[in-house]
Amino acid sequence: MVFLQLFWTFLKIGIFTFGGGYAMIALIQNEVTVNHHWLTSQEFTDILAVSQMTPGPVGINTATYTGYTAVLNAGYEPWQAVLGAILASSAVILLPIVLMIVAVIFLQYMKGNKDVANVFRVLRMTVVGLIAAAALQLLSVDSFGQPGFTLQFVLSLLIFVGVFILSLKKVSPILLIVASGLIGIVAYAF
Repeated sequence: MVFLQLFWTFLKIGIFTFGGGYAMIALIQNEVTVNHHWLTSQEFTDILAVSQMTPGPVGINTATYTGYTAVLNAGYEPWQAVLGAILASSAVILLPIVLMIVAVIFLQYMKGNKDVANVFRVLRMTVVGLIAAAALQLLSVDSFGQPGFTLQFVLSLLIFVGVFILSLKKVSPILLIVASGLIGIVAYAF
């Protein structure tokens, strides 16, 4: 049953998410932690962190890791969890691929149309809102620890602010990820 639910859930996520992987995060989190309870908030936060660090689109990576973990958490064998990962990944890209092919054909005929240009203007604003919603959902106790002057919260906040400022200054994201990981290893090893 979990396989059919995974496929249907990620099929819906794939078709109703505009703006790519980061816009998907809020919808994926709501579906897998709130609606289906396949993952805890902590598990989802961990999966999201790994998804952002591994090569490939973050939405597909998140779907892959979520599919694997959801099936494993449902009590299935690891080889069946691999099937869940493949199923979730395939479902999240299936309809967007079909829609992209149809859209490319349609847009070739509608070049220069003002109505089409207006639709894209609205979609751009919608995408910014979805990405902002995903960012706000990540500002949680699972990501930062309990508010206050605990080591985890203060360190998380300092890393967040530092990475934010350095990314505005165009420092390499790879360098920021590696540096943050090293800081975390050193800080939490003691």
